[in-house]
Amino acid sequence: MTASRRTMLAGGAAGVGFAVTGAMPSLAQATPGRGDDHRGRGRGRAVTPFPPLQDDPAGLLALPAGFSYAIVTRAGVTRLDEGGLTPNAHDGTAVFTTGRGRYRLIQNHELKAGSPLGVPHIEGTVYDEGAVDAGGCTVIRTDARGRNLGETVGISGTSTNCAGGPTPWGTWLTCEETEDRAGKAWSGNGRSGTYAKDHGYVFEVFHDGRANPKPIKAFGRYAHEALAVDRARKHVFLSEDASGPNGLFYRWTAPRGFEMGPDLADRLADDAGVLEAMQILMPDGSVLPDVAYLTSAQLGLPFRVQWKAVPDRDARTTSVRKQFAATGEVTRGKKFEGVWGTDRGVYVVNSYAFSDGDLPADAVPHDGMVWFYDYQDETIQLVSYFPHQKTAASGAVATYDDLTFDGPDNVTVTPWGSLVLAEDGAGASHVLSTTPYGPTQAIARNMLNDSEFTGPTFSEDGKVLFVNMQTPGLTFAITGPWETYLG
Repeated sequence: MTASRRTMLAGGAAGVGFAVTGAMPSLAQATPGRGDDHRGRGRGRAVTPFPPLQDDPAGLLALPAGFSYAIVTRAGVTRLDEGGLTPNAHDGTAVFTTGRGRYRLIQNHELKAGSPLGVPHIEGTVYDEGAVDAGGCTVIRTDARGRNLGETVGISGTSTNCAGGPTPWGTWLTCEETEDRAGKAWSGNGRSGTYAKDHGYVFEVFHDGRANPKPIKAFGRYAHEALAVDRARKHVFLSEDASGPNGLFYRWTAPRGFEMGPDLADRLADDAGVLEAMQILMPDGSVLPDVAYLTSAQLGLPFRVQWKAVPDRDARTTSVRKQFAATGEVTRGKKFEGVWGTDRGVYVVNSYAFSDGDLPADAVPHDGMVWFYDYQDETIQLVSYFPHQKTAASGAVATYDDLTFDGPDNVTVTPWGSLVLAEDGAGASHVLSTTPYGPTQAIARNMLNDSEFTGPTFSEDGKVLFVNMQTPGLTFAITGPWETYLG
């Protein structure tokens, strides 16, 4: 670490103290950078607190008073239109309005081949015939009451479909969080086989009955987590949930004169555009090696960003993240997870960094970060920081209750501009409402088990928050006076 970087990050001690004292891991107050009016309600505007969570007599979902839920799908119970049961491991999800109070959800299923309740192969939807009982996406028809009006297969024969992102033209880009290659053997659920194709790609999924199970190879092959398309349709921002070494945040730039739209897999050559990895620059011009060097002391400070081209985006011999020097060439982060775009920029989440092997030397453990990258300024700033709650003195872990949180994962922007985060951490799992530089509040708690929440997404009209409990595979439609607390 250079002297200037060490000086710049000297405020990290404040971050450690913040964690050790057990302060609530809410968004700290800071002076927002330029143009923060697009980032939700902003600093200085009153936030109406949600009422405390009330336990659910059914033992599923604790919610504030005035809110209720309906179960839209349940893995192994609700049925597919094609026959068979709803697949398991619900993950990233998008909602599309189809008129007359109806919605369609496109939902990922994070499963490898040989999984119980895998996505069945339906003719015309299959990418890899060798990936049996694996991941994919289903398309769910529902309404504001959360009624199950039917479910079909959107894509099958893919693997470990984690998150993704909706497009401005009304489709869903699903991400495979794997680097499995053709020829790899698998077994499970009483079956065995071999992958016939490479995995680790992004695919486009439609909600209108069309299917095109062809990878968008231009976006690279690695452990994709989530992505966002900018409103100008010139860039895609993509996260990588990986370690050994830690993952990267990427930007894909379209070829000159190309405007993104439907059927990207057919319209883009495998090497189209430029795929680059993020470099966060310090004041002396050096590259920040890992985001874990920053703490709550840096909340609201904009850092310049540059991008470095990926040498081999298809990772034919070496994983993409391993094609860069271990330190100092690009900026890494443990568990780059949720991504969500706005008109002015894109949010990206780091879930945590505290266990052995995922923290670089001199870095500070944390239980979660939320970043905002500004398209125009080409800067990134920390807008949320969850301090690590394991004390150095006793080794005891804090109780993660309805006031203390950790492990943010998926993120979405509400119709009112605030954020909703899904927890995937220690202790109880929550759905969280938060505002950059403002408070963080629990708006739901998993009462059934310790499974993570996934895929939070609001209907465009603001009536329904759809969210999943990954295990045992439940999709909830939550309704209530959202505007009172988020508007």
